[in-house]
Amino acid sequence: QVQLVESGGGLVQPGGSLRLSCVASGSIFSINAMGWYRQAPGKELELVATITNLHRTNYADSVKDRFTISRDNAKNTVYLQMNSLTPEDTAVYYCKGQVNIHEYWGQGTQVTVSS
Repeated sequence: QVQLVESGGGLVQPGGSLRLSCVASGSIFSINAMGWYRQAPGKELELVATITNLHRTNYADSVKDRFTISRDNAKNTVYLQMNSLTPEDTAVYYCKGQVNIHEYWGQGTQVTVSS
């Protein structure tokens, strides 16, 4: 059984920063692409950023130059550094990973940007 567990969400003021982490655990043989997605209230799930096992990255236009995705393959962990946060970044953030050729999702972590 494989699990992805996110952490690092919370309440932050506009202009602030947060760092999300997602750890994959269980019977893991390989992890390919990993990514972060988010869903704001009343909106559809949207891609935030992805990273391949070779550290090639892709970002949504709305977060380019503010968010940075990275991964530590030795720790089976993907990170999302979020800077210059705005209220529009408020959402539940989900981690997704291609583990052992299957896709797994985390349970989500709430990020709220408000003064």
